[in-house]
Amino acid sequence: MSQQTANCCKPRQEATPATTNAGETTPSPKVFVPQVDILESENQILLLADLPGVDQENLDISLEKNVLTLKGTVKPHGPEGYQLAYAEYEVGNFERAFTVSNDIDRSGIEAVVKDGVLRLTLPKAKHAVSQKIAVKTA
Repeated sequence: MSQQTANCCKPRQEATPATTNAGETTPSPKVFVPQVDILESENQILLLADLPGVDQENLDISLEKNVLTLKGTVKPHGPEGYQLAYAEYEVGNFERAFTVSNDIDRSGIEAVVKDGVLRLTLPKAKHAVSQKIAVKTA
């Protein structure tokens, strides 16, 4: 990852469990931190996040005050007429946040989820894209 990518998308500290007004911790669904790959080209940053079981309707992506947040909800389901007798796979929601620099063109961000993988394209702002300066002889 280049220094520019490292500055564009930095993982943030994860949130703490929800608390009530009395300061007691409330039970909440299990929340997993999705595995993410960040790739960079000259014109954009590509973020690939593993979100198994999350579809388009249950995915929330927001960008507020330079914080890009991914939240995915998983609805547990099984074959009709069966009860769970034993499970090794845990079902839960997903949440991850990144700090995004001003080098990202916020109006051009695109998100596509397919087969449990989120593909988030973050185009670089025109001022952030490197360009070659032609040198002329005098």
